[in-house]
Amino acid sequence: MGVTTNVFILLASSFVVGVIATAVLCSLGRRLNVMDSPGGAGALKQLRDVPNIGGIAIAWPLIAAIGGAGLLILLAPGLLGDLAPAATEWLDRLHHTAPTAIALAGALLVLHIMGLLDDRCDLSAVLKLFVQVALAVVLVLFFDVRLLRQLDGWMGLGAAPSIVLSVGWIVVITNAMNFLDNMDGLAAGVTVVAGGLLLVTALVSQQWFVASTLAVLVGTAAGFLLFNLPPAKIFLGDGGTLVIGMALAVVTIRTTYWEPAADGNASAGWYATLMPLAVLAIPLYDLVSVTSIRLRQGKSPFRGDHQHFSHRLVQRGLSARRAVFIIWSLTAATGIVGLLLPSLAPWQAVMAGVQIGIVIGVLILLETGVDR
Repeated sequence: MGVTTNVFILLASSFVVGVIATAVLCSLGRRLNVMDSPGGAGALKQLRDVPNIGGIAIAWPLIAAIGGAGLLILLAPGLLGDLAPAATEWLDRLHHTAPTAIALAGALLVLHIMGLLDDRCDLSAVLKLFVQVALAVVLVLFFDVRLLRQLDGWMGLGAAPSIVLSVGWIVVITNAMNFLDNMDGLAAGVTVVAGGLLLVTALVSQQWFVASTLAVLVGTAAGFLLFNLPPAKIFLGDGGTLVIGMALAVVTIRTTYWEPAADGNASAGWYATLMPLAVLAIPLYDLVSVTSIRLRQGKSPFRGDHQHFSHRLVQRGLSARRAVFIIWSLTAATGIVGLLLPSLAPWQAVMAGVQIGIVIGVLILLETGVDR
């Protein structure tokens, strides 16, 4: 049985775990009365009689899988060979990745605990941002989590540009997914779509740590989504969205999209490195647009309101279900273009970039050209 088959088994198993865990949490949340919370002072939110601990169904299996696999590779590689014989030939690569896996699991656990606390008592936005930045710095500086190492020789600045970009990317994507959790089924559905496209890339390029991580994330998110579709029976809460955001950020960094050939020519064009931007273009659009709106209004960008992209679609006459479906579809549209980038010729990549630009441009025109 090949490694790819093992990844698909992991995906299916994670889906089952996600369904069972979410069903249990729906019941447990009501028994413990851990329901939808009001958020911070000044936040605009209509409270609903729905538990908001659903992130546990995604975070716990993901953290356990990543951390457990890292420890297994380091402490009992022979047992790993017994459990997944096809992975034996990749053991050296996996052994190199194991410390990063353990560190990532620890970072996700810290974010998960912070998110659960925030769902109950509204932690300071400054504190939450500080923790995110600190975790990102640790992963980037001390573990193998860095974007665009090719920049290390750029203008004699060494690793500084890559480090700054990597920390920024982790913090931005973590918050983008957190911001996106503003409507039933939205964040979980985008996670399934974007994570699924990234999973295809990881499988094609035989990057098994990334593929396995995404299999657990996508599988559990899909299982959770069955209970989170409108009208939701359970919410993710910050305990789930922060974990999803950082996991997506780190796996996009860990994925290799482009390797210069030995003769100096690119084996695939440098533009392949832009794939994560294409796959996550819609969450990024929501983050940038709602942050801009809040800043123009003199509000904190971290204070919740009803001005997200999904809310703005509803304000223009769409139902909440249709708004969610449109955002899923737009994520798939830009993501599929990104999926193809590594295989495109330069002129085709330019056209792909133009296509994504047109999608975002149309959104901007519709939003600015239609009266509320």
